[in-house]
Parts: sequence; structure tokens; C-alpha cells
Amino acid sequence: MALNRKTVRDRIHKRIRKKVVGTADRPRLCVHFSGKHVYAQVVDDDAGKTLVAVATTERVISGKNKTAANRASAEVVGKTIAERAKAKKIDSVVFDRGGFIYHGKVKALADAAREGGLKF
Repeated sequence: MALNRKTVRDRIHKRIRKKVVGTADRPRLCVHFSGKHVYAQVVDDDAGKTLVAVATTERVISGKNKTAANRASAEVVGKTIAERAKAKKIDSVVFDRGGFIYHGKVKALADAAREGGLKF
């Protein structure tokens, strides 16, 4: 099997998902970064439902910004996910970094979500 960045990240993500589980009391905040966009969702794994989702593919989030997969966009997504979660009465979550290193965009999104009022 050829080792490339995607397969390595998928292996790490599977290892993380064995330990990180979202419940109704404390859902999972999972993030994903593609080459062009930033995605975040709050998931209740017990029910198997997405409670809140935000992505830079939404016109409200991206606006006129052409490059959407950068640290500034991650901060906007983090603040927006916190606002939407607060509106649904979700205040504490478990953070799932999705196999990405907790650095740069991932850290910016997490810090912005914390500033928005989410606890994890």
C-alpha cells in the first residue's frame, strides 16, 4: 500500500475515532480541511445525527473571499459553529481534529470556537 498524506491522515483519524465519541450531552466537533474549503460539524454519535454544520462552501461564510482554506477562514468557521451550537443549546463538545495536526488552521478553528463559547 502506497503511503501518502491522505492514507496516513485516514489511519490517524481512525485511531482518534476509537477514543473520541460524541454523546447527546457532549457531542463531537469534527473538522475537515480540503484543499479549497474548511468544514466543521457537531455530531451526536449515539443518534447518528449532525446537529450543526458550517463550511466555507456557504456564501454567508466565504463571501467574496476566493481562497477559503486558510487560517482566517478557519477562524470564521470556528466562530460561526460556536454561534450555531449555542443557538441549539450546545455548550460543551469533544474536539475531533480529524487526523490533522493540531497546528495552524486546526488550532485557529479550535481557538475561535472556544472564544465563541464552546467548552472542550
